[in-house]
Amino acid sequence: MTTGKEATLHQRILSDIESRIVSGDWPPGHRIPFELALAEQYDCSRMTVNKVLTQLARAGLIERRKRSGSFVTQPQAQSAVLEIHDIKSEILSLNLPYSHRIVKRAKRKGRPEDGRRLQFAGAVPVLEITCIHYAGQRPFCLEDRVINLNAVPEAEQVDFDELPPGPWLINQVPWSTAEHQIRAIPADSEAAANLDIAKGTACLVIERRTWSGLGPITHVRLTYPGDRHTLVARFTPSS
Repeated sequence: MTTGKEATLHQRILSDIESRIVSGDWPPGHRIPFELALAEQYDCSRMTVNKVLTQLARAGLIERRKRSGSFVTQPQAQSAVLEIHDIKSEILSLNLPYSHRIVKRAKRKGRPEDGRRLQFAGAVPVLEITCIHYAGQRPFCLEDRVINLNAVPEAEQVDFDELPPGPWLINQVPWSTAEHQIRAIPADSEAAANLDIAKGTACLVIERRTWSGLGPITHVRLTYPGDRHTLVARFTPSS
């Protein structure tokens, strides 16, 4: 039978290790101290430590390898291909804290590239936004977005520091059609710097356009380090 003291110690060890993983103090690939070392550190039995590590492994926070020890796992989010997914929800599903930072925000005249991205003939005023989404302290996704200000003029007055542009747009403008394009690319210098990865690292890129009755709303390019994201499609046979 587990005593109250053992239960309290179990929770303390669990909380200590979990907080180090979630904060990024122990990044993916970090080797957890061996059971014996943890038992000595907390002045407890190896059985208590083993139960803690087993619980962490079941939660997907660590991976236990025979004769090698326990290692912090690389969290991997899943999103549905056929849905407009929310990055914050992806990160929270990994039991990691979410935050975002606006790197660039500029209103400007539309360029030919914007016309191609928005699939709009002629020049339109756009709001260009670059945003980094964080899982804990690590960059999780780079968002590069243009918003058609003819369709959503109120976006010009929003700083997006409190709510990132994706969920703000969904709440603000009812969209009628969306298109996803998915590809794999090596990270260029800008993406590598923003995501804190090596240039050339394989990345998963999701590009999405949305339309409403007012025409094109936005085009967004979401870049994920390739080992941190999985796309899932669920569908049924057509009748």
